[in-house]
Amino acid sequence: MSNETQATPTVVSLRDRTPTITAAEIVAHLVPPRQFDGASLENYRPDPEYPSQAAAVEAVRSFSTAQEPARGLFRRKSAPRSKPGLYLDGGFGVGKTHLLAALWHRTDGEKYFGTFIEYTALVGAVGYQGAVAQLKGAKLLCIDEFELDDPGDTMIMTRLLGELADGGARMAATSNTPPNALGEGRFAAADFLREIQALSGRFETLRIDGTDYRRREVEAHAVVTGDLDAAVASADGTVSVDDFDAVIEHLATVHPSKYVKLIDGVDTVALRGVTALRDQTQALRFVAFVDRLYDAQVRVVASGIPLDEVFGAEMLAGGYRKKYLRAMSRLVALTLL
Repeated sequence: MSNETQATPTVVSLRDRTPTITAAEIVAHLVPPRQFDGASLENYRPDPEYPSQAAAVEAVRSFSTAQEPARGLFRRKSAPRSKPGLYLDGGFGVGKTHLLAALWHRTDGEKYFGTFIEYTALVGAVGYQGAVAQLKGAKLLCIDEFELDDPGDTMIMTRLLGELADGGARMAATSNTPPNALGEGRFAAADFLREIQALSGRFETLRIDGTDYRRREVEAHAVVTGDLDAAVASADGTVSVDDFDAVIEHLATVHPSKYVKLIDGVDTVALRGVTALRDQTQALRFVAFVDRLYDAQVRVVASGIPLDEVFGAEMLAGGYRKKYLRAMSRLVALTLL
């Protein structure tokens, strides 16, 4: 019989945290999420039923090794100039983020990897010129889930990427389906190139067909904890315990760029009394919070309604449908950790 006893978890409250974050700290977090630490072209497994997936691997490999033609008098005029941008175009769950992370790992020198929201959060936190100063000199910028549903943010990102590209940065991006698209599998390359306008000529587009490997999570349900106190007591490490409504209110007081610090050092987030969200602004903040939980692979335990049911039918029928579906899929996964 084992004499080992489980250590008592450290219990904290997210509501007690008012994190601060510097531009340098935001930039330090611009790396692939933990689950893609080992992503490579070699461990991406193409579906043989979709040849475009194997073709995508080779295209990313070629992009990662492409060199700009030599400058000056001895540049060969006939040498084709490779475009500095690559856009990975496909539906849900075809491995675009894996390929983007693999490209990041294959690139030497200064490089950054973040979601569209993380880059715009950097601009929001330190201003446009501050963001340029922090990212200047990068050899590669990877932008995952490029948002096309906010014209203002899209224009800011287009300007930012253009300035960095003029400084020699190469870019790779994936994109969310725009609000007027019906069906999450619809390819969005034309919409992406139209929205980024002046930058469109700098991107090669690469279409990746396939089925959603995460579809089983979207069709599943988040686990509901009957006895939250018992779940907290049996958890390891540091556990945050809060009422769901209180967390939603607290998120409104914290800039989204600081959400990563809000959960710093937390191993499990416990949410008591989950209810449906009625306000879209609150829902979008919660989506951003869920993204940070997912990137950090923080386990979630919750009582009340299943977390994948917090977004009502009206929200799921609106322009942010894909964001909500992604958050639902991630919440299911986090409750199963």
